[in-house]
Amino acid sequence: MLSAFRGAAYVLLACGAAALAGSDAGAQTYGFATLPPGTLNHTTASAISKVLKEKAGLNVLVQPTAGETVLIPMVGRGEAEIGIANAPEIAAALEGGRNKDVRLIGTAHPLRTGFWVRKDTPMKTIGDLKGKRVPMGYSAMRVLDAMTRGALATANLTEKDVSLILVPNVVRGADDFASGAADAFFFAFGGPKVREVDATVGGIRALEINEAGMPAARKIFPYGYLLDAAPGPVFVGVEKPMKVYTFDNVLLTNAKVPDDVVYKIIETLEANKPDLVAVQPVLREFAAASLYKQYEMPYHPGALKYFKDKGIEAKALQ
Repeated sequence: MLSAFRGAAYVLLACGAAALAGSDAGAQTYGFATLPPGTLNHTTASAISKVLKEKAGLNVLVQPTAGETVLIPMVGRGEAEIGIANAPEIAAALEGGRNKDVRLIGTAHPLRTGFWVRKDTPMKTIGDLKGKRVPMGYSAMRVLDAMTRGALATANLTEKDVSLILVPNVVRGADDFASGAADAFFFAFGGPKVREVDATVGGIRALEINEAGMPAARKIFPYGYLLDAAPGPVFVGVEKPMKVYTFDNVLLTNAKVPDDVVYKIIETLEANKPDLVAVQPVLREFAAASLYKQYEMPYHPGALKYFKDKGIEAKALQ
C-alpha cells in the first residue's frame, strides 16, 4: 500500500516537474535595449514592451544603457533581442562590417530634437548660442556630436564658436543645464527629462533653426531634415509654429531572432497603436507603412516578409 502510494507520488511529482519545465521553456524573455530613464527612447521602449507583453504574450524586458554605442553592439551580440536607436548611430555601428548580425525592423517614428535655453534669457535662435556654454562630445552617443555640430552649422557656427561642455549623453547635458553648468541643452522632444528640466528651472524655450542653413548642416550630418512642431503638450518650450531638426528613430534586432517573432512584433504594434500612444504620445506617428525606408542597412527577413505581405514599398529618405 505504502509502496503504491509512493509510486503514485513520484508520478505526480514527475508530471509536475515536466509541466514546470514546459512552462519555463515557453516563457521566452526578450531584452529591449534602450537609453537611460528620462529619455524619449526609454519611454518608447517601455510603451512597446508593455504592448508586446499584454497583446502578444511576448515577455519583453526594458534594458536601459548609457547610449547607442553600448546598446547597438548588445543587440549585435544577441545580449538583447530588440533595440531602439537613431538611424545614423546604427549606420556608424555597422561600418566596416562591425556588428554584422544587426538587422533593422524599421523606423518607429521621427526623432524631433532641439536646443533649449532658459525662458527668461533673450536667446531665441541657434545663432544666439555663440559664446555660450553648450554640451557636446557625447562619448556614449557618438553620432550626436556630429548632429549637434550640424545644427550649429545652420547658424554658421562651429564648436569653436561656443564653450564646450563635454558630456557622455543627453541626460548629463540636461542635468548640467539644470544645475547652471551649461547655458543650453540638446534633447529629443517628448523626452520626460525635458519636462523635468522645464519645471526645475522655471521654464525653457526651444531655439529656432534657420531653414536656409540646412545645406551647410547636411555636409556635416546628412541624415538630418526639418519637420514642423507647434505649441502643445509634447513640444515643451515651443512658443509658436516652427521647424525642428529631425532624424529617424529605428527599431533593430538580431539576425538570429526568428522571423515569426519579428513579424509578430510589427503586426502587434500596428494593431494596438492606441495602447502605444497612451504611454508614448510620439508614437502617434508610428505606422507599419512608414517602417520601411531606403537605408543602406540590412532589414530582418521577418520584417521584409511583413512588408511584402502588406504591399509596403521602401520609402526614399528625406
